[in-house]
Amino acid sequence: MNSEVSKNPRGKNSLAAVKGGDRTRTILIQVAVVVVLLALIAAIAISIAIKHSNNVKRDAANRPAVTAPAAPDGLTGSITDKGAIRIGKPGAKATVRVVADLQCPVCKQFEAANGQILSDAVNNGNIAVEYNVISFLDQNSGGSRYSSRGANAAYCVADADPSKFQPWLSAMYQQQPEEGAGGLPDSKIIQIATATGITDPAVAKCITDDKFDAYVQKSTQDVFGTGINGTPTVFVNDKKVQTQDALFTPGGMKAPIEAALK
Repeated sequence: MNSEVSKNPRGKNSLAAVKGGDRTRTILIQVAVVVVLLALIAAIAISIAIKHSNNVKRDAANRPAVTAPAAPDGLTGSITDKGAIRIGKPGAKATVRVVADLQCPVCKQFEAANGQILSDAVNNGNIAVEYNVISFLDQNSGGSRYSSRGANAAYCVADADPSKFQPWLSAMYQQQPEEGAGGLPDSKIIQIATATGITDPAVAKCITDDKFDAYVQKSTQDVFGTGINGTPTVFVNDKKVQTQDALFTPGGMKAPIEAALK
């Protein structure tokens, strides 16, 4: 009986039908997988687009404005189109631009050598200083994102009281942690701000909330996009200061500033 069934053409047709059905199911499964993958890709693309849109909106909404009124001595602050914090008095005759990272030990050396020179020249009305406090050394701060948090705090402080910005910056460099040791906690940054006369609770919240973080990241990329590749990078009236003596000898910036004022 088995041999007769095996010779039956109907048996062959049944086997072919089974194989045909398997191929159809395989094709349907493959089509379903492709549809699911396409849907997943579309969902990811939409998610990325929404995230980008939200980041753009956040950046625009949280752009620091430095709206504090001028100090009694006329010292004012503003944000430049390069994202720098500009500190000076109306009528300043020259501009010094400092690109720096609060985790950068060489920036600390520059501040130790020339911070007082810059502060004095700002206070007497001769120059304005534009501080591009950027963030690219997070990897050197023991996972604490100190570069980013420090730059965010710089905007918070300048936004609250530009007249306190230079003293705060000097104090931050004086207490700069060693690379890789872990950055200062927010509480310490707030303590330094308080010690320099900034007591508004909104500043502490700005620091702990990382209010300007998106702007910090954007301005950092914008700065490096101009060809600057390290810190500190210093300009006087848009001319880069090239000599080590000017950058790191105590009072070294006095000569290029005086030259710019002539």
